[in-house]
Amino acid sequence: MAEDQSMEAVIGLEIHVQLQTREKLFCADVVNFGAPPNTHVCPVCLGLPGALPVLNREAVALAIRTSLAFGCTVHRRSVFARKNYFYPDLPKGYQISQFEEPLATGGQVPVRLEGEEVPHLVRIRRIHMEEDAGKSIHDRFPEATAVDLNRTGTPLVEMVSEPDFRTPEQVRAYLDQVKRTLEYLEVSDCNMEEGSLRVDANVSIRPQGVTELGTKTELKNMNSFSNVEKALRVEISRQIRLVAEGGQVEHQTLLWDERAGDVRPMRSKEESHDYRYFPDPDLPALELSEAWIADLREGLPELPEERRRRFVSEYGLPEYDAGVLTAHRSLADYFEETVEQTDDPKESSNWLMGPILGLMKERDETAAELPVRPKGLASLIELVDSAVVNRRVARQVLEKMAESGRGGAEAPSAIVEEAGLAQISDAGQLQSWVEDALAAHPEEVARYRGGERRLQGFFMGEVMKRSRGKADPGEVARILGQALKG
Repeated sequence: MAEDQSMEAVIGLEIHVQLQTREKLFCADVVNFGAPPNTHVCPVCLGLPGALPVLNREAVALAIRTSLAFGCTVHRRSVFARKNYFYPDLPKGYQISQFEEPLATGGQVPVRLEGEEVPHLVRIRRIHMEEDAGKSIHDRFPEATAVDLNRTGTPLVEMVSEPDFRTPEQVRAYLDQVKRTLEYLEVSDCNMEEGSLRVDANVSIRPQGVTELGTKTELKNMNSFSNVEKALRVEISRQIRLVAEGGQVEHQTLLWDERAGDVRPMRSKEESHDYRYFPDPDLPALELSEAWIADLREGLPELPEERRRRFVSEYGLPEYDAGVLTAHRSLADYFEETVEQTDDPKESSNWLMGPILGLMKERDETAAELPVRPKGLASLIELVDSAVVNRRVARQVLEKMAESGRGGAEAPSAIVEEAGLAQISDAGQLQSWVEDALAAHPEEVARYRGGERRLQGFFMGEVMKRSRGKADPGEVARILGQALKG
């Protein structure tokens, strides 16, 4: 059945971000992903009688940085509350969170889809702090669920948007923008596979032009941005079909089943009153000084959107290049360090967007982890510019630099000398290779002289084979052109 184009989707997001602290939110237990189950727990995070929580100052600072970066109002006073619900992986029977008086409210994120000149503004309703629950593991033992409580008490911020999305594409663009910003802030590693970034989506539909919201469902268990996008498409289509057939959308929580490519019910959706929030009696209100907030604001880094605009204006890069280079802070830093050495932004951009990104993908490393450092890349670019090596050989040198771990400024020249890779520009030697190539292919020479000019590339390839890639391509083209005129 074709979807009813008169209906529109209304989507809001809840993003849980694990803050990159050494210790948990209310105790001194270490946050350590992958540790043996139930080895990083204590009376505080287990909620044992008499154990009192103490707030982690570092986590508060990271939460404030996050709020400021998205333009939120950070409140001088916020209150921690107990959110009561009973799951096997929540040993206390309640989660310490914030409700009526959160850390921050307001703010917005500009989202621009490809081809759009004006960004779509997504409003942020609130950013609040809370502790994480444990983890239920359903595939470890047959017909049983295991519980690992190491994650209990891990510090989180929850970022709740207004229902400002209308399409899955807008959601994906928003998530990309938020993730980039969080990485620039260094508040989280945003690793979805390890649960450092988790996304829940609230979805409803309504007729175009209607302002009243429909009955919403909540989507969970989406472990990648592509799965968020897929799950939203499936759920929007399901709701539209259901209403078109005379049914009603139920207010429930749904799980995304990646294997089946479908959603399935998990439970009826709770409302805020179901959690019976009340201020945590063991924690005083969080009181922040204006001076500390101002100090954290002053320490914010240049954010990705600001840096993208600067790369366009200051370095004259195309919008596409600037977008790719600022997608990750370490890559943007790498680019700027390279440009300091080369004074050639576009050439530096070409190398980063091509060979360097290829190396990063092949080695599964970030720009910060790559053995080839900006000074080494700049030296390699200089060897190409001065015709010591051609681009093809330069790529070989780059790979050798990465393999050997020699990434400094002296490495390219040393590797070229050791491996005998210097470009050959000697006219006599080039003339000899050209003559050999033409002598070996008399039929192709006759065809070229008969008008098949595309064979020029064929002869260039033959000469480069004979030189093992060392011949100066510019000089070869000149000598070859003269020889073919014959």
